[in-house]
Amino acid sequence: MYYYKFRVYYDEIEDFVRDVEILANDNFESFHKLLYECIGLKGNEFAAFSICDPKWNKQKEITLMDTADDELIEEPEYEDEDQYTTKTHLPKFVMAEAVLKDFISDPHQHIMYEYDFMNPKVFYIELQKVLKTDSAEDFPRCTYKMMELPAQVTAAPIPDPDDLDLDFDDDEEEGDDEGDETCAD
Repeated sequence: MYYYKFRVYYDEIEDFVRDVEILANDNFESFHKLLYECIGLKGNEFAAFSICDPKWNKQKEITLMDTADDELIEEPEYEDEDQYTTKTHLPKFVMAEAVLKDFISDPHQHIMYEYDFMNPKVFYIELQKVLKTDSAEDFPRCTYKMMELPAQVTAAPIPDPDDLDLDFDDDEEEGDDEGDETCAD
């Protein structure tokens, strides 16, 4: 049996690195759980993996839930000169059903892990090695950590009530219902 050793980067924090190892026949849902635990994310937000080419162009998307259209989607092509190409019709898969070894096609496979689409965090993952495993080893696992995410990155920001604009117009008189609409059940 084989396992993958991946290195995870986060561009917004210099020197942020995680090395993780996971069995080749494990699924992306296990990879997702390993990443949010190892990185220090809450794990309660929507996330997706994107399988990328060597230039980090997205080729396939793997999400927590089925978000694919029912239409057949062809593999998109890029022109080498176009560095700003974006894709809108990616082949989509579900994490629980997507096995890692079925998506690894390059010895240095590039994968993007996008977490929390309302407050996006993008992690860049690169395959480092494919190794044979000893049956006594436990997988998945985080083998190396450098730098931590600040608390404001791992948690959704909670607004301070003092910062909210809750001032009401004092010029309105109480009981003045003119212009108000009511709904009948």
